[in-house]
Amino acid sequence: IPLKVFHSHLFQYLNAGSSSEGTEDSDFSAEHTDSSESDVHTVRNTRLTRSSLRLSRNSQDIKQSADHDESPPRTPTGNAPSSESDIDMSSPNVSHDESLAKELSLKESGLAHRPKRRRFHESYNFNMKCPTPGCNSLGHLTGKHERHFSISGCPLYHNLSADECKVKASSRDKHVEERTLSQRQDENRHSARQQAQTERQLRYKEKVTEMRRKRNSAPFKEQKDKYTEHKQTHGSSHEPLLENITSDYDLELFRKAQACATDDLEKLRLQGQVTEGGNMIKTIVFGRYELDTWYHSPYPEEYARLGRLYMCEFCLKYMKSQTILRRHMAKCVWKHPPGDEIYRKGVISVFEVDGKKNKIYCQNLCLLAKLFLDHKTLYYDVEPFLFYVMTEVDNTGCHLVGYFSKEKNSFLNYNVSCILTMPQYMRQGYGKMLIDFSYLLSKVEEKVGSPERPLSDLGLISYRSYWKEVLLRYLNNFQGKEISIKEISQETAVNPVDIVSTLQSLQMLKYWKGKHLILKRQDLIDDWKTKETKRGSNKTIDPTALKWSPPKGT
Repeated sequence: IPLKVFHSHLFQYLNAGSSSEGTEDSDFSAEHTDSSESDVHTVRNTRLTRSSLRLSRNSQDIKQSADHDESPPRTPTGNAPSSESDIDMSSPNVSHDESLAKELSLKESGLAHRPKRRRFHESYNFNMKCPTPGCNSLGHLTGKHERHFSISGCPLYHNLSADECKVKASSRDKHVEERTLSQRQDENRHSARQQAQTERQLRYKEKVTEMRRKRNSAPFKEQKDKYTEHKQTHGSSHEPLLENITSDYDLELFRKAQACATDDLEKLRLQGQVTEGGNMIKTIVFGRYELDTWYHSPYPEEYARLGRLYMCEFCLKYMKSQTILRRHMAKCVWKHPPGDEIYRKGVISVFEVDGKKNKIYCQNLCLLAKLFLDHKTLYYDVEPFLFYVMTEVDNTGCHLVGYFSKEKNSFLNYNVSCILTMPQYMRQGYGKMLIDFSYLLSKVEEKVGSPERPLSDLGLISYRSYWKEVLLRYLNNFQGKEISIKEISQETAVNPVDIVSTLQSLQMLKYWKGKHLILKRQDLIDDWKTKETKRGSNKTIDPTALKWSPPKGT
């Protein structure tokens, strides 16, 4: 019998039964007309309660029969609801009296005030689908979900299948469990003060080194043809092939990081903090480069909803189209940042820009920086800051490489508030040049400087690398027997706290017989010398090229 027909017949039967039983109840009440008014009220409540109990039992029978006839509805992720409270079994044929009686029965049973649990699939939009061509939105890169609605979670975009993603997820979970267990064993076996590597860690390090040596090297022509064919077939709708670009171990690390990032994005999306189709600039045209953005920046809504911005690389004005940019470039007279040029050597120049004198330029610079920084909060209040803009000079003008800002009057002696290297100049040594330049200004001011906290992930990596080089260079040139952290701080302008944390990370600071000792590790110094020889002196700051005096009265 169809469920709808079964419901209609059953409700007719219930209505007929309730009317006949209601007559008996009325006869019962007529025999007690001589009773008090309170007794009549009690009888009416009893009659209503009896009918409500019958309706509640019948409604339970309806639910059970519906459970036998039909399977529970599934959510867009492919999972069935976890309890019956997630399924709405209300029927449009139920009358108002029946719903009222059912409500009264719930109140009597103590379930009326139970908060309604939010259904899991309410966070999904049924009309959404994956934008990758040919994808049916099934599977997820993390292997933990049955469906996806974005490129970041699409297995097809990453040249994988849904089953392969599940297998990789199970292997990742197994590896995490094994690693957690081994870490607990190491913590129980060794004290916190002993920082030497364990035997298991040394074996794992040797294993990783061996795996990286055994890099699969296919014939170059065959590999190149395979990559070219894949790119011509799929274009930008699929991720480029990553096999044989690096070792299998590093590729697996990259896949794990991809899965973790996608899982975090999925959690943010379910919480409503990330929405599909939101106003976010995806790319910017900046000079001769087209850059993919990393984070949201609070540009005006009329510009943010375009998805792509066109910027003048000299005055940093942002525009809506290529035509407007071309017209602007024909009239723009700027070829370098505003302000004073305080450093020049070779093709590198640094300009000091006052946020109070050049407010529009500094605001545009902050908006541009927010596209590539996660924790930046300064956008419009730029007057209390000085901006030091590093550029690379050619015959067309001074091209923006990066910048850092600092407060004019910092109570805690911060020498950097925000620092950025443009993506097209990353991993070329410009970040360390900016950091070195900020400490050079601190030396001229005869102060000890430190970057403002919290540091971003990339910023912390850059600063740790810089502090390491500074300490190793100082220890290499030091010829005495006794050394103090205060002397190192005064010589390098690095904060003592940063010096101690770097020495601890290098395992060069030990406590022995009531004294702290600095170990001069020759192996680290030799490695630093080798890298310095390969790198050369092209990307270093020359203090003699600085023409600057500390600003006064700011």
